[in-house]
Amino acid sequence: MNPRKLIGLTAEAFNLLSIMTWIPALLTRLFVGYFFFTSGWAKIHDLATFTANFQGWGIPYPAFNAALSAYTECIGGGLTIMGLGMRFVSIPMIINMAVAVLSVKLKEVSSLSDFANLDEPLYAITYIWLLFAGAGWVSLDGIVKLAISAMLPGHVEATTATTARISVA
Repeated sequence: MNPRKLIGLTAEAFNLLSIMTWIPALLTRLFVGYFFFTSGWAKIHDLATFTANFQGWGIPYPAFNAALSAYTECIGGGLTIMGLGMRFVSIPMIINMAVAVLSVKLKEVSSLSDFANLDEPLYAITYIWLLFAGAGWVSLDGIVKLAISAMLPGHVEATTATTARISVA
């Protein structure tokens, strides 16, 4: 095969992958959102046990903080699934995971390997990615963005670019 043709095909494949970044955003949102929604839901429905855990971990105001954490997970997970307010939702989810690491999990860590095996930093990094990348166009945020861009001057370019991306994908 001609090296120029191979380079051209590779460039086309990479461009196609770039256009389809909505797929990993969607899959990530569905997976992580479902995890947090169900985890938060379970904690809300057994708040007494979750509060007792907070007391055992020495977290101040355990009843308040347990409820705050549980509702943050449940509501944040639901909004993540829908892709609604993704960049805003990411912030309390990152904070929730940072608090879990710093107040509970770090006590169990004695090496970098131990830290790398924790789930909470991975979830925090996932939400950091969603904070920067957004929910993707297959989301309620994507629909809101299209609606807003249609109302603003110069909306033809934004709508055309989005339609072009959608039709290629």
